[in-house]
Amino acid sequence: MTKILLIGDIFGRPGRRAIFETLPWLILEEKLDFIIANGENVAGGKGLTPEICHQLFDAGVDVITTGNHVRDQKVIDVMLESEPRLLRPLNYPPSMPGNGHVIRKTQNGKDVAVINAMGRIHIGEIESPFKPTRACVDHVRQMTPIIIVDFHAEATSEKRAMGWFLDGLVSGVLGTHTHVQTADEEILPQGTAYITDVGMTGPYDSVIGLRKDLALERFVEGKKGSFDVAKKDVRFCGAIVEVDDESGKALSIKRVRHNLADN
Repeated sequence: MTKILLIGDIFGRPGRRAIFETLPWLILEEKLDFIIANGENVAGGKGLTPEICHQLFDAGVDVITTGNHVRDQKVIDVMLESEPRLLRPLNYPPSMPGNGHVIRKTQNGKDVAVINAMGRIHIGEIESPFKPTRACVDHVRQMTPIIIVDFHAEATSEKRAMGWFLDGLVSGVLGTHTHVQTADEEILPQGTAYITDVGMTGPYDSVIGLRKDLALERFVEGKKGSFDVAKKDVRFCGAIVEVDDESGKALSIKRVRHNLADN
């Protein structure tokens, strides 16, 4: 059995604090074998930098996934080209640097494939993720049955459809992007773990990470001011999937939510 954690969108400095304070003991307590973290909001809420990526790897993260904010910090392009543990959505244009999947070994030598795909509804005009993701799944299944898909998408309908589309072909389809953890975790009929969104790792005294007063100005007054990360009520969120090593089918899925002290 292989135990895999996907950490939800890490938002700014508070999210990084949650990783550094929570992940080391959680790995030991849950006996985790492999860690995936969505890091597209880790640098000030927009994008990520090489320095922060290395900090996450040093903290125990095996693979960093991303989404629509992956290139908000242009300094990341070089790392996208050179670091296989940093992914970008596979259905972005081929001209974009980086890759949408990787296979890495756990501490006990098991191969885990991680696929990063992004939805289209309310996000952007990119290629549909369904056929490219299926093609990638067919490719990596030749090397390992243990496959986790981080599906970074806005619409619950699109996420749910991806779950059914890949049921029985991958170990888990775990949603990111909305920053709100959903309570619909389950094992689909053919053995794929599914959850619509694993939630945000960051400040919850906010509007999905942004300071409440600034967010309300945007919604109520139509103002677009500064983009400032909130600071209080920091939480660590994600989901843990237990996978059968031989079949690649999920044995269980469990939501994770840990409130940090002294918020």
